[in-house]
Order: sequence, then C-alpha cells, then structure tokens
Amino acid sequence: MRKILVVGAGQSGLQLALTLREHDYDVTVMSARTPEEIRGGRVMSTQCMFHASLQHERDHGLNLWEEQTVRVEGLGVSIAGPDSSRVMDWVAKLDNYAQSVDQRVKMAGWLELFEERGGKLITHGVTTADLNALAAMYDLVVVAAGKGELVQLFDRDPSRSPYTKPQRALSVAYVHGMTPRPEHPDFSAVRFNIIPGVGELFIIPGYTLTGNCEILFFEGIPGGPLDCWADRPGPAEHLDRFLGLMKQFLPWEYDRCADAELTDARATLAGAYTPMVRRPVGELPSGHAVLGMADVVVANDPITGQGSNNAAKCAAVYLDRILERGEQPFDREWMENTFERYWDYAQHVTQWTNAMLQPPPPHVLEILGAAQVNPVVARRFGNGFTDPTDFQHWFLDPQKAADYLASVAKD
Repeated sequence: MRKILVVGAGQSGLQLALTLREHDYDVTVMSARTPEEIRGGRVMSTQCMFHASLQHERDHGLNLWEEQTVRVEGLGVSIAGPDSSRVMDWVAKLDNYAQSVDQRVKMAGWLELFEERGGKLITHGVTTADLNALAAMYDLVVVAAGKGELVQLFDRDPSRSPYTKPQRALSVAYVHGMTPRPEHPDFSAVRFNIIPGVGELFIIPGYTLTGNCEILFFEGIPGGPLDCWADRPGPAEHLDRFLGLMKQFLPWEYDRCADAELTDARATLAGAYTPMVRRPVGELPSGHAVLGMADVVVANDPITGQGSNNAAKCAAVYLDRILERGEQPFDREWMENTFERYWDYAQHVTQWTNAMLQPPPPHVLEILGAAQVNPVVARRFGNGFTDPTDFQHWFLDPQKAADYLASVAKD
C-alpha cells in the first residue's frame, strides 16, 4: 500500500486525502489544529463553490452540508456612480446552484470524516525541518498549506506571475439579519458591486456555525478608502466600519443591513496577499522532492471567487494522476507533469482573475452593459464562474467580445 503524506487541512488537501482513502492508500494528514480548534477559530476565508466543484464533493460523499446550506441560484452585478447611485444593475440565474460553507464548518467536519474513513491525522504545525525528517517515510509528500514557512519551498514563477505586491486590501464579515435584495426576493444570489477606482463589494449567501448567513467581502484598491484595515479593528468596530463604507459607497446594499449583526465573535478577517504562481516542486535539504498543490502554487486574488473551486479541481486532477501512476515512483518529472495537467485549467482562471483586477477596458463595460438588457449575455457571464475556461472565447479579447455581442444582438 502506497503511503502519502498531505500537509495542510484545507479544501484541496482534505479532498485529496479523503478521495485517496477510497482507493485504500495509506494517507496521513498533518493539520496545525484539531477540529475543535478550527470550529472555535476565526473565519479563514470567503468561498463560493459553483456547480462543477460541488459535483466533485457529491461524487465522493463529501457534501455533508448540502441540504442545510442556502442555494445560491443567481449572480448579479451592480456598478456605482460617482454620486453612489447605481448606474448599472442586473442579475442572472445560474444553470445550477452554487453554495458556500464556512471553512470552519467544512474542514473540521472533513477532518473527522477522514479519521472515520481510516485516515491518520497528526495535529502538529509543520516546519521545513519537520518535513525534511518525515519525507523519507512516504512515497509522496503533498504540501497543501498555503500559508506559513513551507510555501517558501516553492519558488515564484515570474513567467506566470505579473504581480509583485497585493492588488487588493481584503476585509470580511459574516453576518445574520440582512434582508433580501428587493429585485429578487424569491432567490438568493451572489451580488458583485463595483465601485470604479475604489474597489468591490461581494455579498455571498452562505452557511456558518450558526446557520445560514451573508458573507460581506470588500476588495479595496491599495491606498484607497477601502484600504483601511491595517489597525486590525476588533469585531464590533470592524463591522461598524464595514457598514459605514457600505453606506458611503453602496447605499442600496447598506439599506439591507439595518438588523445585521456578526454571526459570532470571530466572524471578521482582514489582510492582503500577492497573487502568485509558484513552481510546483520543492526540494528539502535532504534532497527529497515535495509537490505543491492549489493555492500553494496558484494563489489568485479572490476577486473572481475561484479559490475553493481551484482547490477542488486541483485535488481532482492530482487524484487522477496518482491513480494513473500505479506503483511507479512519484519523481520530479511526474510532479512537474501533474502540475501542468492542473495548469491546463488553472491558467484560464489566473488570466481571467488578473484581468478583473485591472480597470475594466471598454469591451468589458460593453459586455456588462449588454448583460443588463440581454439575459443571454448575463447568463453566460454568470455561468462562467463554474467554467472559467469559457471566458477566453468571448470575454477577455476585444475582437472576440465584439463578435459575440454582434451574434447575440441578431438573435
């Protein structure tokens, strides 16, 4: 039985570990925290998983919260004008619903499920020195911990990484008590609000420790008014500041928040990171090679909501590659080729995400404007979140966009 060590207990690492257990691999997961500590900790992220990613979980019996989690049936876009009015507003129904489960809920539950399925869990933070001593005991070591010392094992790939500093200041609050958007009170939708020159606000219906909620998520352009979290305010002040910014820039969303309150005392988060693609193979002092996965090697800005979706896709690709390998060694060449299989998909997400971090060019504004009056365009944009490879065909290139808009105008 082949022995595999997965370092990190997030979406990608645990999905890979759990699915490998279905094939009787001897799998060990190293997590810095116990399930109880994860549930009792601070929120770790925003997330919204779209149909293709959710299907990976369903296929392996990992969709433990699907019945109780609110269904995200639409995606809407609003653009604020200089006077904080709405100059654009539309919503599209998704072909298949999305869902968002707080990672405190999911990762704690998946760790427990992993042990129930016969996996070995070691609760311990891992340093490079620790990994150096452990690597010889396993046929394959996968690093899925996107933060901390181990990331430094993987060098930045400058050919795939256009940015050298954070492109947004990030701020999150999970809340109860928001009222529905009056434009679609009968279904829930991710709301994508653009404040030109300032940043973005996403509102994501989700499920947390205390039930269904809304996830408020600001992306602030560095140096602008939304880049105001360096003092790390406490939870109450964080929410007050958040609501004040909503009132100033997005009053139609603020109007929904009269009764908004934090879901729990650890429901806020602020920070920033540099979008980066790293080389997939890290070398330990002993000479052993380790394979990076998901946001260890492809860390995109969350502006397109693809972090958990990328992680699910990466875990699915790595599972297939491991199963295909049989008893052959997991050498450097195999590791490189495994990552390239994933990059065949992830490159499209990275290109789209990096484009969305820039001021929208004229052809993108034309697309968003067309979506307001043509539901076919709105539907294609919304469903691109489950299959971002589609954007290369119509959204990212001015000529392709013009050709597409001309074709749908004739329908």
